Amino acid sequence: MASTIFSNTSSCHHRPLPPLCEWSMSSSSPPPPPPPPAEDLLEDPPRRRWDFHLSTVVSSEASVSIASSDAIGSIDFDPSGRLFATGGIARRIRVYSVGSLLPEEEEEPGTIFKDHTSACEAYLCVPAKLSSVRWRSGGVVGCGDYDGVVTEYDLERRAVVAERDEHAGRRVWSVDYSSDGRLGASGSDDGAAHVWDTRSPAAGWEVARAGGGAAVCCVEFDPDGGPWLAVGGADCKAHMYDVRSIGRGPVANLEGHSRAVTYVRFAGEGKAVTSAADGTHRLWEWESGREVREYRGHVNGRSFVGMGVWRAGGLIASGSESNEVYVYDLRWGMPIWVRSFGERRERNEFVSAVTWRQGIIGEKDEDGVLVAGGSNGVLQVFSCRKIEGLDAVA
Repeated sequence: MASTIFSNTSSCHHRPLPPLCEWSMSSSSPPPPPPPPAEDLLEDPPRRRWDFHLSTVVSSEASVSIASSDAIGSIDFDPSGRLFATGGIARRIRVYSVGSLLPEEEEEPGTIFKDHTSACEAYLCVPAKLSSVRWRSGGVVGCGDYDGVVTEYDLERRAVVAERDEHAGRRVWSVDYSSDGRLGASGSDDGAAHVWDTRSPAAGWEVARAGGGAAVCCVEFDPDGGPWLAVGGADCKAHMYDVRSIGRGPVANLEGHSRAVTYVRFAGEGKAVTSAADGTHRLWEWESGREVREYRGHVNGRSFVGMGVWRAGGLIASGSESNEVYVYDLRWGMPIWVRSFGERRERNEFVSAVTWRQGIIGEKDEDGVLVAGGSNGVLQVFSCRKIEGLDAVA
């Protein structure tokens, strides 16, 4: 097993590495659609109104001077909603406490600025660049890396507890776990999504696939506990599998994107949201394969920019190659909120990862928390609150 260092101080250094997760499209692929005109973004149709506040910015000298070496590729909240982890080019899994990055209720609203050294609760140095990090129950973080390996780390014991390398050295783009933590899945450039029993790491696995042997860019289990696994791929489609009978093939196929499907997220009530490098997100009634709505505004033609759905709030968030954070209401195709990630220090900087907190176990939490990460290594934490009395009928 690979060795690892667990610390809360910066003690490992790596040479600068190339930019994160740039998706290389063939010359025959159609260009991504242009963003809508600025006047369209300023339209103000009736919609639920939300108040977004930038609570905390976390950066470091490294992210300013050698941005490409600290690019953030993945962010995920732990099951309790009190911690989140990040991973990316820097070959580190960083762990943060949400409570330390959000101001207390009685404090005056403002933005807190921190560096990674003081904000990070702990980190693990890992042997390869990371594409994906995911928590599962029991304080275990799983990660997929550029070397085709899925590694699980027990944070309590500060140790590697399992490694899987069934993807034959091909880059692992995505890792996820079922809501009870009993099943794991990983998607890779080898065209396969492997599903395994986390209680028997040495056991065999089932294989789901994208069409035509295309790379699998994303995997997600139904977070509501259903037996469904979503697989998105470079075949421009999303495929829905029943994990009880993966060998029978997908139970539904979501077709409509013109370029690689980079993310699939379940949205509750039989719906799912897909995101692709054609510059669109799409909402589906996935069992029937019917497309309900298309979302445009963000820019995405070659990179993984992140996409997440806050199921309780009915909101979609994504990054953008324009170095902005976009939020959409599931009911409308245009963004309801756009936020610049700051002045670009390099021409190709972009927002590369986003995630929502789905709630806090044991607490009623009606407010949202959105975390976004950039290709320059900067983290931004936003609080989100519905403005009372401004609901509108869709």
